[in-house]
Amino acid sequence: MYEYEIQQLRSAELIRRAAHERLAREVVRGRRAARREAARHDAEGEVHTTRSRRHRSPRTA
Repeated sequence: MYEYEIQQLRSAELIRRAAHERLAREVVRGRRAARREAARHDAEGEVHTTRSRRHRSPRTA
């Protein structure tokens, strides 16, 4: 009986670990998707110019 209970505890722990790992992978996938979406959104609205930012500010003496 004791060995059966230990096996049940091990099984429950493995199930908990697997659920946690699935959740962690889901979070990582969600973050990656959000970054891709943000990058896509930024790229759509981005305007490229040939002037650098350095030349836009007035010079100080």
